[in-house]
Amino acid sequence: MRPERHGSVASARGLTERGVALRLSEWLSGIRPRTWRGFGIHVLIFVVVAALFTGFWALNNRPVSAPDWPERISGFTYSPYRLGENPRKGRYPTEAELREDLVQMSQWTDRIRIYTVQGSQAEVPRLAEELGLRVTLGVWISDDLERNERELQKAIELTRTYRSIERVVVGNESIYRLDVTFDELVAYLDRVRAAVTVPVTTSEQWHVWREIPQLAEHVDLISSHVLPYWEDVPRQAAPGYVLERVGLLREMFPDKPLLLGEVGWPSGGGVRRGAVPSVVDQAVFLRTMVNLLNQHGYDYFVIEAYDQPWKDSIEGAAGPYWGVFNAFRQQKFNFAGPVVAIPQWRSLALASALLSLVTLVLLLIDGSALRQRGRTFLTVTAYCFSTALVWIGHDYSQRYIHGFGTLVSGLLLLSTFGVLVVLLTEAHELAEAVWVPKRRREFIPVRTDRAYRPKVSVHVPCYNEPPEMVRQTLNALAAMDYPDYEVLVIDNNTKDPAVWKPIEAHCARLGKRFRFFHVAPLAGFKGGALNYLIPHTAPDAEVIAVIDSDYRVERDWLKHMVPHFADPRIAVVQSPQDYRDQDESAFKRLCFSEYQGFFHIGMVTRNDRDAIIQHGTMTMTRRTVLEELGWAEWCICEDAELGLRVFEKGYSAAYAHQSYGKGLMPDTLVDYKKQRFRWAYGAVQIIKQHAAMLLWGGRSELTAGQRYHFLAGWLPWIADGLNLFYTFGALVWSAVMVVAPHRVAPPMLIFTIPPLGLFLFKVGKILFLYRRAVGVDFRGALAAALAGTALSHTIAKAVVYGFFTSTLPFIRTPKNADRHGLWVALSEAQEELVLLVLLLGATAGVYAVHGLTSRGLWFWELQLLVLSLPHLATVVMAVLSSQGQQQRRARLPLESRSVPAGH
Repeated sequence: MRPERHGSVASARGLTERGVALRLSEWLSGIRPRTWRGFGIHVLIFVVVAALFTGFWALNNRPVSAPDWPERISGFTYSPYRLGENPRKGRYPTEAELREDLVQMSQWTDRIRIYTVQGSQAEVPRLAEELGLRVTLGVWISDDLERNERELQKAIELTRTYRSIERVVVGNESIYRLDVTFDELVAYLDRVRAAVTVPVTTSEQWHVWREIPQLAEHVDLISSHVLPYWEDVPRQAAPGYVLERVGLLREMFPDKPLLLGEVGWPSGGGVRRGAVPSVVDQAVFLRTMVNLLNQHGYDYFVIEAYDQPWKDSIEGAAGPYWGVFNAFRQQKFNFAGPVVAIPQWRSLALASALLSLVTLVLLLIDGSALRQRGRTFLTVTAYCFSTALVWIGHDYSQRYIHGFGTLVSGLLLLSTFGVLVVLLTEAHELAEAVWVPKRRREFIPVRTDRAYRPKVSVHVPCYNEPPEMVRQTLNALAAMDYPDYEVLVIDNNTKDPAVWKPIEAHCARLGKRFRFFHVAPLAGFKGGALNYLIPHTAPDAEVIAVIDSDYRVERDWLKHMVPHFADPRIAVVQSPQDYRDQDESAFKRLCFSEYQGFFHIGMVTRNDRDAIIQHGTMTMTRRTVLEELGWAEWCICEDAELGLRVFEKGYSAAYAHQSYGKGLMPDTLVDYKKQRFRWAYGAVQIIKQHAAMLLWGGRSELTAGQRYHFLAGWLPWIADGLNLFYTFGALVWSAVMVVAPHRVAPPMLIFTIPPLGLFLFKVGKILFLYRRAVGVDFRGALAAALAGTALSHTIAKAVVYGFFTSTLPFIRTPKNADRHGLWVALSEAQEELVLLVLLLGATAGVYAVHGLTSRGLWFWELQLLVLSLPHLATVVMAVLSSQGQQQRRARLPLESRSVPAGH
């Protein structure tokens, strides 16, 4: 019969609407002065943190002085394409759009330079003439000879037709790009000079004129580009650099007029050594530069009037951002007064404050047990999360995302948000593990002789297990100090009688309390075997306990833990999994350290909100509940799935922090990986099956706190799954950076910093939390970090498989496996080894081609190295696993060595 669920359970479970309302009512009623004082202190801390982060916004947006933009400048280079328009795809601006641009530019100059007469740009000279603008007409010269001919003919025709054309530029960096030879370009120049009456030239970077001075013999003036950004010159030194190069050209060609064909600075893109592309740097450079050029009387064109989003495919990350106006024809920086990086930073600071307040309320909605230090930590965390989110959102809004990049960047943005959410949940667990002075639901061993002690049926499932190991498990069960219990042992599907017959005989020797079942065939794996035993359980047994066949329980296990069932609300009582073979090898010591975190940190904090994960050994379930729900035979993690359904039905669970039994850890890396693969795959199965109830509650009796812990607990594994795609994407991106270095820059920092932050936080959390909550030293915490990180790829694969498949065979974790050497161990990590080599190769390749010339490259190289660390950890674990096998074989008795392979 289902135990009665009293109305007081809801408040005991934590995150419930009633509990929140009661707590809020207490705060507002003034009944608890200490609560008011604590609330006041927290408000003060929030204000202090808000002031610090607002100072951060202010510090990064300090006004920078620069000369005001002059009333008139010499000219703008003009490419007319707006967002969505692209000459390479035949998408040209309309005449109305061209006219609108020319009217806007005429407010600041009476001269423009265009680069081609292709498409609708052939209309620019006519429109310019109507508006009184003068045009430097460009003839685009490339390796396409037919197009060159069309451009030349059209340019000659337009020059002869419109008086607005004051000069013709044949080719733009054509020699620098190696599109034509010197002789070919000279032929084009001589042909145009003979056909028109205006001055004719070609435009090249300044060093091309220095290296090929004979080019000047075929032009009427020298048109040179000086772009300090591309030459890695810091913005502070850039104006002097430009004037120095212009002076050099004047000295070289004193008899030729000089035109500075392009001078400018981008507002976005990758950092090149000290050259930083930003709105502030662009504004300060241009406002300084045009004033200096005006003072010296130079002819020049600012590159460029408008941002050109389509140029990202030919000029890389900085290509779209050279405009004084953005692609929407809005002024990118103020022309007078101090320059500020983000003029609306105060609004963004306010937005981050409001978002952090909402985030903090969610984090502390059931945080009454937290010490002030924990609340302060979460306040800072909430502000970091909110500030990062606002900053990323603003930075993303300033980018031109179009075409396939919309999908890619959208996915990256979504994954970045997911990374920040995982960071938030990890920080929340850390705070609740360290800064809670007393657990809210603490279940301690019941040692009184008058305690509630009903009959217990202990179920031991076996499959292909070493007989000697199982005999030790049964002997420990036989020695328990408990008045009334039975032990049911089931061996399902083991084919070799030499494996299961000795266990049957040993059960007979232990007496009538022990019953043995061998069933073959039996479907449903472990869940099927446990379901088989339920109807064979003694009719008067009220509690069913389950242990794995390798566990040696302590005498007092049932005596101390079963009395918790006296509370009719309790349906599950759970003790930690623990292990006894950690001293066998360095490999097992690392595994042991890693296991400790879940059972002594995660389960402890989850128990406060009645949200533990039921794991398949050292677990007890009220018989009536188990008969009602049964073990799920479709799920390879039938234990965790049952525990969730227990909560969905409104039952409660108890978790005791004390260990009452110890088993064996996997002996080899492959078995360690198989075990974690099963856990992660099963978690995804459960999420898919129970998604509606986990997300919305539905008709279940899950509390908000229980839903939070189940979802937050599995989020890091899902993040590992997404990280697998990120890794492959990083390898592809790096390969393209190596193959096409001038076209592809490192990803934006908003997509690299959050994953780096998550990795560093997780490692730091392990090193800090294991020492504080588990009580291990720094070496033990480092071991846990190494072993846990080594499983990242395995978990990632399990998550991906879990979302795209419905079932996989049950994967047993073999114990006392007898194998293997170094090469076999390395073969078990072959996927990680391949990925490690690829990532290190990508790191070396990007460095060889790009060096560390920008902040973006530094972060990208660091990201590649960080992505390689989990795979390196797996290889290290493989080596340690092989060493442990050699040591163990030397110690084990012959009977324990040879074990048939499990599945």
